[in-house]
Amino acid sequence: MHETIRRTLALLTLPALAFTAAVQTEEVRPGVLRTPDARFESLPDFPYAPNYVQVGDIRLHYIDEGPTDAETLLLIHGEPTWSYLFRKMIPVFLDAGYRVVAPDLVGFGRSDKFTDEDAYSYPMQVDYMLKVVRALDLRNATFFGQDWGGLVGLRVVAAEPDRFARVVVSNTGLPSATGFQGWIAYPLFKLAVWWEGEMTLEELAANLTFPRWVAYSYHVEDLPIGRIMGFLGGNPGVVAAYEAPFPDQRYKAAAQIMPYLVPSQLRENEEAWGVFESWDKPFLVAFTDSDPITRGGEQAFLSRVPVAQNVTIRGAGHFVQEDAGPELAGLMVDFMRGRELPDEIQADRIEP
Repeated sequence: MHETIRRTLALLTLPALAFTAAVQTEEVRPGVLRTPDARFESLPDFPYAPNYVQVGDIRLHYIDEGPTDAETLLLIHGEPTWSYLFRKMIPVFLDAGYRVVAPDLVGFGRSDKFTDEDAYSYPMQVDYMLKVVRALDLRNATFFGQDWGGLVGLRVVAAEPDRFARVVVSNTGLPSATGFQGWIAYPLFKLAVWWEGEMTLEELAANLTFPRWVAYSYHVEDLPIGRIMGFLGGNPGVVAAYEAPFPDQRYKAAAQIMPYLVPSQLRENEEAWGVFESWDKPFLVAFTDSDPITRGGEQAFLSRVPVAQNVTIRGAGHFVQEDAGPELAGLMVDFMRGRELPDEIQADRIEP
């Protein structure tokens, strides 16, 4: 009923042609929205042309910059962000002669968005990204993932290890369990989220932990993307760019439900760990020292990946791409070129 009223009012206030174009732009089919292009115009420090690949009924967006025949980096973002998160890193890679491919997960950025939270799942995101990698036929690539970018991308790498020459992870994880724990841990996690209950953003910021973040995002009626990015590491001057993909609450289903799904694939992730426990190609672990969400998570990679190298990024929080994007990109270039790496680097955190 609400949708019918909204559209009727639109007909009364807009020319018919404009109305038709708006519907075609926003709702590509029942239950699937597409953020209007106008929302992405004139974003600060993001001059990159959009590219799209159709996967079934869903159109996925990706950035593709640099020589097509150059060595490729695959950068996958977390939530509630999109490929804009890499704007400080892409120029460093391009100056070094690399090709950069940075897709938007389903429900984020310029990719199509389901309106129903139940349409999203961990394996669904993996499957879509896997199909993007295959459609672009990426080979000899270096993968970088942070937050959900790691959870999804590491599964992609595990499914197609021959396509990847190196892996870099920061502030992410691959939660796993076997046996009885593999069955019971996720239901217990959901119980813990219920126990945390609803809270305000101010209460979350005062005591930010992963379970509380999940509880907040799960229970809040309308996730305030810009404010969240503001206290998790986003430059206040570009908060609008993180809000751009989400004209209203209908577009935010993925952003609201994805934290709740983090431990939903524990047994499947344990199978993926089998790939990395025998990994013999370069693998860099570059966590920050000031992330309350993934603090200590680097130990799983360092203990289970036999060739893992560790570099700590000092003075950076959860969104390392915001706090130390150029420094991390420079570290990755050194890593890709086989140079000796330091034990730690320092985030500049001086905004241009």
